[in-house]
Amino acid sequence: MRQTAKIIGINGSPRKGWSTHVLVEEALKGAATEGAETELVNLYDLQFKGCISCFECKRKAGPSLGRCAVKDDIKPLLDRIDACDGLILGSPIYVGEVTASVRAFIERLTFQYITYRKDRKSFFPRRIPVKLIYTMNIPASAVEPNGYGVKFRFYEDLFARLIGPAETLLSTETWQTTDYGKYEMTMFDGDERKKRRETVFPEDKRKAFEMGAGILGR
Repeated sequence: MRQTAKIIGINGSPRKGWSTHVLVEEALKGAATEGAETELVNLYDLQFKGCISCFECKRKAGPSLGRCAVKDDIKPLLDRIDACDGLILGSPIYVGEVTASVRAFIERLTFQYITYRKDRKSFFPRRIPVKLIYTMNIPASAVEPNGYGVKFRFYEDLFARLIGPAETLLSTETWQTTDYGKYEMTMFDGDERKKRRETVFPEDKRKAFEMGAGILGR
């Protein structure tokens, strides 16, 4: 590990300044208190696509063995992650999944490290911690009955197998807009969501901060 650890945080939401962005920033603040150098990336600022299955990352003795060969906006970020000491990835849940940009990013990040050798050893050169932060509209009580727990554990296992130990933080029943009356959202009580933002979300921020502070295991 370098003398100053580098932690990269990725905001996978298109909405800057809202829940996912705030929690990723809090996690980075926590990491900074432990002396880490931090970087925040807003994924929707980048132009890129998911994996195109060119297999250049698996070509024997090829120049891109174990590394994505596609050169676009995400490539420099993948290179920086390859050398960092910890990764924080945040995404809202849209239509039952991480955002499209986060899914494309996960494809590009993880597929380059997957091997089809019998030993299945990852191409990633080290083991680094990965922190996963999700924001979602549903209540915590609905996470498991609706299959989200299985999904989140899948991502934990994927990162743990290829990059390093993964941990998940959920922020539920998030505040989606400052004025619910402008939209067809009558199933929600805007005042109750605003109150939750003021009383419950600070605890989510604290958890994100502590997650970041503990990312290096010091």
